[in-house]
Amino acid sequence: MQTLLVTGGAGFIGGNFVHHMLEQTDVRVVNLDRLTYAGNLDTLASLAGDPRHIFVQGDIADAELVGRLLREYDVDAVVNFAAESHVDRSIDGPAEFIQTNVVGTFTLLDRARDYWSKLGPAAQAAFRFLHVSTDEVYGSLGPTGLFTETTPYAPNSPYSASKAASDHLVRAWFHTYGLPVLTTNCSNNYGPYQFPEKLIPLMILKAQAGEPLPIYGDGGNVRDWLFVLDHCRAIARVLEAGTPGEVYNVGGNSERTNLQVVDTLCALLDARLPDSPQCPHSQLKTFVTDRPGHDRRYAIDASKLKRELGWEPTETFESGMRRTVDWYLDHPEWCQRVMDGRYRGERLGSGGV
Repeated sequence: MQTLLVTGGAGFIGGNFVHHMLEQTDVRVVNLDRLTYAGNLDTLASLAGDPRHIFVQGDIADAELVGRLLREYDVDAVVNFAAESHVDRSIDGPAEFIQTNVVGTFTLLDRARDYWSKLGPAAQAAFRFLHVSTDEVYGSLGPTGLFTETTPYAPNSPYSASKAASDHLVRAWFHTYGLPVLTTNCSNNYGPYQFPEKLIPLMILKAQAGEPLPIYGDGGNVRDWLFVLDHCRAIARVLEAGTPGEVYNVGGNSERTNLQVVDTLCALLDARLPDSPQCPHSQLKTFVTDRPGHDRRYAIDASKLKRELGWEPTETFESGMRRTVDWYLDHPEWCQRVMDGRYRGERLGSGGV
């Protein structure tokens, strides 16, 4: 049985990945998560009692803990989701992003290299360190073009700068030490278990409550939207067959402006909740001052992943959004439990002004 050390596996993408791997494969997962505001055991509740899921509360920057877990469980691969990930929070408090995304990734790499160097030849050849990153490291696109794996890095927020730094560390550990690493850079994820500070779950919950739906600037900022389970399938495929040292971009082929996203959500909520006093939910749209340094457009070229590993998304934007709205409407208790008092849907990312 293959054993994965999954970091950040109680968060949004990491939690979905843990569920996916335990449901679709016979792997064992050692799940290391610090349980910050965005990491919640509620996301893992259905795994209680599964002997293939071992949860450990801890920090990826804890070198002793990371080293012990690698040795104790004879780990075959590390999949690193652990990260501070919200741009607005990085504007208000960048230090935590540097600590987790840069120092934490360095610690994981350092301990993984030490562990890997002591394995036998066959285990060394099979070992993988997969680092999950973001398209935001590439900066902002103009009205045309796509990010590829060779696009120069040009991060514009503290969050994207910290992820760019971690990506460079991963690359360096491959070229300097030979550690068999893989990097994925994904577009904007959405789907079940996403903490309600991000656009889609925040809009769903605010619309249900009859609160204004804040849209930054003119709502014209463009993102490529990727359903989280499609992303999980891509990561599993890269882990299985990716070439060490390579980077793979993961996109959903679903470019939409923020305004289009909100309009889609409003229409879906109108259909699901026709008797709501908020209906039509589009009446709640409110345009607010844009956040500092807001990149205008991201778009991913995922053709390398399709060409070399045979992956492509299975969900369209419309089908993925329907699944997402249905999940949030059907799981109000999850939303209530994760909103623990430290975040109540207020605006973040004003830069202290």
